[in-house]
Amino acid sequence: MQLIGNVNRMGKNMTLDKLAVSLNVFVESDSTFQRRARILQAMWRKDRDISCGVRPSGDQPLGSCIPMPWAKEALENYITETIRDVVRAEVCDPVASAGKLYGKPRIFDNLLSSQPLCFNLFGELTHDLDLASAAVNSLSDGRFTEVTSIAFEYSPGRGDARYLNDRSAFDVFVHCRTADGGTGFLGIEVKYHEDLTGTADENKERYDEVADQMGCFAEDRGRLKASPLQQIWRDHLLAGITRIVDNYDDGMFVMLYPQNNPRVSSAIDNYRAQLLSDETFAAWTMEDLVDKLREHSNAPWIELFRERYLAFEKIDQRLTGTTG
Repeated sequence: MQLIGNVNRMGKNMTLDKLAVSLNVFVESDSTFQRRARILQAMWRKDRDISCGVRPSGDQPLGSCIPMPWAKEALENYITETIRDVVRAEVCDPVASAGKLYGKPRIFDNLLSSQPLCFNLFGELTHDLDLASAAVNSLSDGRFTEVTSIAFEYSPGRGDARYLNDRSAFDVFVHCRTADGGTGFLGIEVKYHEDLTGTADENKERYDEVADQMGCFAEDRGRLKASPLQQIWRDHLLAGITRIVDNYDDGMFVMLYPQNNPRVSSAIDNYRAQLLSDETFAAWTMEDLVDKLREHSNAPWIELFRERYLAFEKIDQRLTGTTG
């Protein structure tokens, strides 16, 4: 990641780029969406008079981060005290977090990171399962009617040969009841600014074995085993084998992402093209989830979340000199 302070080296989106520079968040490798997401987080930070953090690799300012060790002590990356309590119990407690792959210090100081986003979106719902149930019931078209618990960074068995024999985990795992009272789950992978690029990991023989058991994939799995689809595939496989090994009556894998993230949206479209059946796969936007939550509750944290992560109109208002 390279920060550029010289306006003359910026790309074609000059106005957006200048705003990014003014907020110390111009990163040359960012896509347009990533730049907007980074700007939105810096605006959120500045609105709350939170100090600017620095790049992980040095002391250069990065406006989409907040300073350590204060970030860990104050947990200001989280939008309510209830959510901070959940983070203290789930992340800061060494016993509860043992074996879980929380990225530290990113989960404390990185405003863009999806791990803190998971807590900001689902932390309050761990204490309001009725609201969680209403939203899940609606988004699943009545397939899952009741949420009974919510877990973070969940794997049924890291390195366990009965599952995928690797370290895959769900960002969020929602235990449910089905419409007929059976056991169910949603294994959720959350993306925010990420674009799913990068080198694919080693493909294990076990992945093909599970794919054969699930029976929902095209015969040629070459695209599934390569970037950018491999991560989606592995999480989908984990959901499929969890349903089989743990004897759930129903279960599915859900990709949760902002509707304006084009690279994730494109990857999802390409992934669907590799499926013979999408019974165990769904893609939900954060906007749709927030809308469902707002239909059933006026809890202040819902709007706090939307303002933090999804209010991209603030950037356009800033660029045009208008107000909302």
